[in-house]
Amino acid sequence: MNVMATRPGTSRRLIPPDEVTHEKGTYVMELRKRHRPHARPLKNLDERYVLYESAIETEACERRGNWIDTYCPQARELHLDLGCGKGQFAIAQAQAHPDVLFVGLDFDRACIALAAQKACELKLANCVFALADAEDLGMYFDEGELAGIYLNFSTPHPRKKHADERLTYVDALIAYRPLLEENGWIEMKTDSAPFYEFSLVQFDLAGYDIEWKSTDMHADGIESCKTEFEERLCAKGAKVHGCRAVRAARPFTHEQTAELSLFKYLPEDLDSLEYIPFGMEGFVFNERCRKAKEAARP
Repeated sequence: MNVMATRPGTSRRLIPPDEVTHEKGTYVMELRKRHRPHARPLKNLDERYVLYESAIETEACERRGNWIDTYCPQARELHLDLGCGKGQFAIAQAQAHPDVLFVGLDFDRACIALAAQKACELKLANCVFALADAEDLGMYFDEGELAGIYLNFSTPHPRKKHADERLTYVDALIAYRPLLEENGWIEMKTDSAPFYEFSLVQFDLAGYDIEWKSTDMHADGIESCKTEFEERLCAKGAKVHGCRAVRAARPFTHEQTAELSLFKYLPEDLDSLEYIPFGMEGFVFNERCRKAKEAARP
């Protein structure tokens, strides 16, 4: 695989191995500018990486094609939690499915440390976490190595100019295809109806078939371990939108057909919204104020 390959229409590139270094047992890499930490800074972060090293992979490139053999030889398959945060979802899944190896990837060093701590305290042998960038999966996983990928509440990047940073953008979904085994799948969850609608179009363009979908997973009785972020959003009234998309043996295309601005998916009557998707609060507030001013004019 050419790790220097770029996405069509972009100048981004995958990070080559010679730009990845190791320092004090931690993974140091050139991450994208728009990456922002999920967790508060932790004291003694380097020491935590040493203390919980059994659940932290600092040389993910060297595990390519050998994750199961290295960490859980008895596992029947490998699942990836992409953007794992503090690891609540991956750990709950690992507890529920001891015959599956779960790898959690995130760009936040503090999150990886916290996730690894939980895994070590629970003595989980089928769960490991690595600091990594979503654009570089081909450096960490071999062709057909993944049975499934979880995209739980990934950043929707609602603005049109940031659309290609979404983990469900067609180019990203096509890049995941060779890493998935035959009939491999991607499961996504989000609080954002606009992001959900956009993503369904992207899955179709990228050659995936929808196995199931829901605009309210909890009400529909679709079982899925909750993330910490999910619990916070649901407490504010969010409905969890989700789907499972299976890699299909059919043509796919990079040609984009969807509306890229997620704001365009919002209803015309913004006052009808019972819940405002995370990240769109400012836009909705400003639009409501603008319309109220227009209505108040003589």
